[in-house]
Amino acid sequence: MFGYVRPALDRLSQEQRDAYQSAYCGLCHALGKRHGWLARLTLQYDFTFLAILLTAGAGEEGHECQKCPIHPLRRPRDCVTGAAINAAADQSVILTWHKLSDDVEDHGFFTGLPYRFARFLFRRTYRKAAQAQPEFDQQVQEGLARLKELEESNSPQLDRAADAFAKILACSAQAVERENVRRALEQLLYHLGRWVYLMDGWDDLDEDKKRGRYNPLDARFQGQARENREYLETTSTHSLRLMGSAEGLLELGDWTPIVENILYIGLPSVQSAVLDGRWKEMRDTRRKPHERSLRGAGRQP
Repeated sequence: MFGYVRPALDRLSQEQRDAYQSAYCGLCHALGKRHGWLARLTLQYDFTFLAILLTAGAGEEGHECQKCPIHPLRRPRDCVTGAAINAAADQSVILTWHKLSDDVEDHGFFTGLPYRFARFLFRRTYRKAAQAQPEFDQQVQEGLARLKELEESNSPQLDRAADAFAKILACSAQAVERENVRRALEQLLYHLGRWVYLMDGWDDLDEDKKRGRYNPLDARFQGQARENREYLETTSTHSLRLMGSAEGLLELGDWTPIVENILYIGLPSVQSAVLDGRWKEMRDTRRKPHERSLRGAGRQP
C-alpha cells in the first residue's frame, strides 16, 4: 500500500491510542521474528490497519510485552500476537516486494537503481513469506498481471484498473476462517484498495505525466484529470461509504472505535489533503508511532 491509511490520533482516547500502538508494535515484532530485521522496514500505517482488521476478524488475540529494537532503552510495550498478526506480517512482505518490483519497472536504469538494490536485499525475505502464503502470493501476481495489461494498453477504463487493484487487497481477507466475517472483510478491503488506487492516481498525476507513465485518471479524462476533480471526489467518497457499510456488518469488539476512527475521520482527512495537493507535505512531516510516544500525540489535520 501507499501510506494513505492513517488514524486521527487526536480523536482517540489514550486507551485507544495504546491499543493502536500495540497492533503497530505487534506487527513490527511479527515481521522481525518471521522474516528478519530487514522485514521491519516494511512497517507502516497501512499494514497496521490490515493487521487490526485480520486480528478483529479472527476474534482471538494474544498479548506480550516486548522491548522495541529501535528504542531499546524504553520500557517494554504491549504487543498483539497471534496467527492473524503473523498473516498480516506475511502479506505485508509480499505486497512490499511486488510494490518494489513495480517501482523498478516504473523507473529507468539509473533512477531505478535504489529500487533494484532494495528488491535484491528483500528477495530472501519475500520468498519466505511467499512460502508461508503461496495462494495469496499467486493471487497478487495474477492481479498485478491484469493491472499491467491495462496499463500497457493505456486503458481509459478507470473502473477496470481500480477493480484490478482492489481485488488484490481483497485477497488479504482469506486469512480469516469464518466465512461471514471473511466476506464482509473482503468488501471492506476491496473498496479500501479501490480508494487507495484512486488517491495514488491523483497524487501521481504530475510525476506520471513528466515521466510519460500510465496514469488511470489521465487516461480516463484524456489529459484533463485536474478539471474532473469533482468526479474523483464523488467516486472516492462512494468507496468510503461502502467501506463503512461493510464495517457495519462486522463485530470488531474493542477494535471498533479505532477502525471507525480510520474509516470516518482518517481516510476523509487524507482524501481532502490529496485532492488539495497538501498530502506529500503532510506525509513527509508526520512521524510514525515508533518514533514517538502516542501519549499526548500531536493534532492530526
